[in-house]
Amino acid sequence: MPKHWPAIEIRFAPADAEASEAVRDRLAAALDDLRPTAIEERDAAWRVFFASARDRDAAAAALASFSGIAGAEPLDVPDEDWARRSQESLGAVRVGRILVAPPWAPATGAPAARTGDLVVTILPSMGFGTGHHQTTRLCLSLLQQRDPSGLRVLDVGTGSGVLAIAAWRLGAASVVAVDDDEDAVAAARENLALNGAEGGVTLRHGDFRQLAGLAGDIVLANLTGTLLLRQAGTLAAAVAPGGSLIASGLTLEEEEGVASALGRLLSPSGRAVEGEWVGLRFDRLRSALDRGAGL
Repeated sequence: MPKHWPAIEIRFAPADAEASEAVRDRLAAALDDLRPTAIEERDAAWRVFFASARDRDAAAAALASFSGIAGAEPLDVPDEDWARRSQESLGAVRVGRILVAPPWAPATGAPAARTGDLVVTILPSMGFGTGHHQTTRLCLSLLQQRDPSGLRVLDVGTGSGVLAIAAWRLGAASVVAVDDDEDAVAAARENLALNGAEGGVTLRHGDFRQLAGLAGDIVLANLTGTLLLRQAGTLAAAVAPGGSLIASGLTLEEEEGVASALGRLLSPSGRAVEGEWVGLRFDRLRSALDRGAGL
């Protein structure tokens, strides 16, 4: 059976050119908060893709009363390489020393590469991070503040593999990237090859809650607020003594609950915000026994 992608067809109401442009500007800002994976822009309508039907339906509900559009119709679109076709205009994104770029936007593209930049090449794929979403950027920022050089990194819910590859570029001793979505693992594997990172990143397919032996000096968890809240214990247990958990995918509204759940298990040590999205860092302090053993 061919794969289908959840999407919304947004039709614009007839208006003069100036009004229509203003509506499109407001819509683009609103969509940025609804986590689309791709947008195909047409004159009379936009087709907006999402990673899941749940995200699509939530976005459709949020746009129901949006002024200036004639409708927002949920639909399932057959896989016809929409991701690549609709994301061909994506350029590079800079976060600190990391420059995330698609293959057609090399390091010489905008933003321009600088001495010391570490380039992560990511092929846009429907539903998986390209570095353009706030939560990915928040994780990349917090990761560089922690510095993974020489450490073991675990990337839970790796998606495109962008965070795992960035950790490897930053000098991590080893990186394990986990995802329970077969398409995500396939996308990550393709991106590992593009970056020559096959030997530095180990991909595992499965639910991180059911895979034994997962642990890291740094655990990256760009998930959802709900999943972070429900799996706080599992994520905290994966952090080695002296290590850190970097979590994102939560909103400002979800922050208090997630921070409270993780804060009961780990020590809060960092926070970053972009728009309505939040990134948090928690550290596992070494116990007296750990310190005595020189761990």
